[in-house]
Amino acid sequence: MSSIPSRVRTAAFSRRLAAVGRCHLAGLLGLWVSVVGWGVVGALLLLPVGLGHRLLPPAAGALRHCADRARERAAQWSGVRIGSPDPLPRPAGARTVLADAGFWRDLTWAWLEPVVGGLLVAVPPSLFVYGLFGALVQPFVWRRLDDGNWYAFVPVHSTALMVAALVLGLAFTAAGLLLAPSVLRLHARWGRRLLATPRSTELHRRIERLTQTRADALDGRAAELQRIERDLHDGAQARLVALGMRLDSATRLLQEDPAAARAALLEVRELSARALQDLRDLVRGIQPPVLTDRGLGDAVRSLALDSFLDVSVEARLSGRLPAAVESAAYFAVNELLANAAKHSGAGRVDILLVHDGEPGGAPSGAPSRTSCDGRPRLRVSVTDDGRGGADPARGTGLLGIRRRLATFDGSLVLHSPQGGPTTVALEIPCASSLPKTSSS
Repeated sequence: MSSIPSRVRTAAFSRRLAAVGRCHLAGLLGLWVSVVGWGVVGALLLLPVGLGHRLLPPAAGALRHCADRARERAAQWSGVRIGSPDPLPRPAGARTVLADAGFWRDLTWAWLEPVVGGLLVAVPPSLFVYGLFGALVQPFVWRRLDDGNWYAFVPVHSTALMVAALVLGLAFTAAGLLLAPSVLRLHARWGRRLLATPRSTELHRRIERLTQTRADALDGRAAELQRIERDLHDGAQARLVALGMRLDSATRLLQEDPAAARAALLEVRELSARALQDLRDLVRGIQPPVLTDRGLGDAVRSLALDSFLDVSVEARLSGRLPAAVESAAYFAVNELLANAAKHSGAGRVDILLVHDGEPGGAPSGAPSRTSCDGRPRLRVSVTDDGRGGADPARGTGLLGIRRRLATFDGSLVLHSPQGGPTTVALEIPCASSLPKTSSS
């Protein structure tokens, strides 16, 4: 038991040490951004002589690349998402670049980042390195100096003052480690103020996305209704018609040929059982009873039992989710299991269901995760040990799942290198409100 806190402390120290290194790297990258920014300014100054018309588009592309990498680092290092502007058209002329609002925001960032952002991220590494000098070097060099020396505000010319400098160095080192994660988050927020797209652009994109997802939802609903109608017409309805005809025939044979009437009634019973099974299959395709009664965790476990693959299910759900979200996640997992069985050549599939912000929603000993927009999310991970190489462009299954999740502002991320394994990560923003009813 005592090793668990030790591992946690080691992991926390490693994260803070990594944050110090990232601060140092961000400072160095800020210098490179400054070089790229000066290159863009040079291209702008050469516009009157004509040379700038050739130099500006590639310079603006390099600047956009630097800005995009900064947006990615902010999301990876600090969990701060920065919306990116619309990509520059290719090929882009100088006039197109000058008319792009995102270009001017990137250029403003390139000018201010080395000064404001660079000074900000320089604080933790400076404290850390200066503290290491005071703790590891200062105790061994002060005697070699004739009149001693100064460390910060401490004149080191005696053993007692050397110890004071040592303690101060340790304090500086600890301060650098403690400040690094907060400074990284502050640096990311500073970058968001300069690099984020205007709110009007975000709202315009949001409207376009909602329009598209609404159209997809309506198309999906129409297709589902057509499927239900077709299944009813070709399945249960056809059997019920045949059942009625056989009942009519049995009624006419009751007086003339009781044995034939009995055979007809037995056939009627068989037809009624098949019609009932068709109706049950149809209902299960619309909303499985186990999903309604037991929740998402047990419904996915039932899929695992029906699959011929070796499927492991781990559900960390402390409550029921909205019915529409559970249905979307259930059918997405069903489609992924079918894909793994048909195309991947896998023998084992691992499924993990996690809901953020709930007790038990994070692995033991791991920090809890929340979405960047503050909303709790259902996260589903499906991993198989197949041959890999999955490509959404080669089939409609993954594209259909993406369209289904987009209705809920959800997302699908596929990682499937050649040779495997294949991991599909699903995220759906939702809140858990109903009491837990599943078996786990």
